[in-house]
Amino acid sequence: MNKFSIRSLVTMVLAGAAWIILSGCESGPSVRADFDKSADFAQYKTFGFASPLGTDRAGYKTIVSQYLTGAARTELEARGLKYTETSPQLIVNFNAKLSDKMRVDTMPAPAMGMGYYGYRGGFYSPWPAYASDTVVTNYTEGTLNIDVVDIARKQMIWEGVAVGSVSEKDSDKLQPAIQKVVAKVFEKYPVPKPSVK
Repeated sequence: MNKFSIRSLVTMVLAGAAWIILSGCESGPSVRADFDKSADFAQYKTFGFASPLGTDRAGYKTIVSQYLTGAARTELEARGLKYTETSPQLIVNFNAKLSDKMRVDTMPAPAMGMGYYGYRGGFYSPWPAYASDTVVTNYTEGTLNIDVVDIARKQMIWEGVAVGSVSEKDSDKLQPAIQKVVAKVFEKYPVPKPSVK
């Protein structure tokens, strides 16, 4: 095996190990939330959904909207709120987008140079610390916003945002993927789910 083949093999092994480590640390999307500190969340008893939703298109309700409303309804009803289409206290809305992204990672690579004179290899390479390889990865990033608005005050009282990479597996199993993300976002809602005994 020549020098180039060994270096390529070692680089691929290091890159694979790095991705395995990063994957092991990922616990799903990055989630953040903010809320109106003056709002009394305990007073709210009913909720509904905006019409049209931010995820609807050209006058019709999308499949994504149907999955989002179902998942949000499950989360809010678990917190004691009741769904109603007539005069709800809270209105829930969604916005979602997909963006093509590029990740560039530079990682150290073993320097197996041949030294100053071409016959003393290995650690005799003149600048072993400067060897590196760059890996470019294209991926799709999904962003989901969930807004909760107090109708009487005409003011948003809570916003949850999830950002993460979307895989082909997520696209193939859209409903469970959406349920999982919505549940993760609602973990940051000011009213927690009652604990199961």
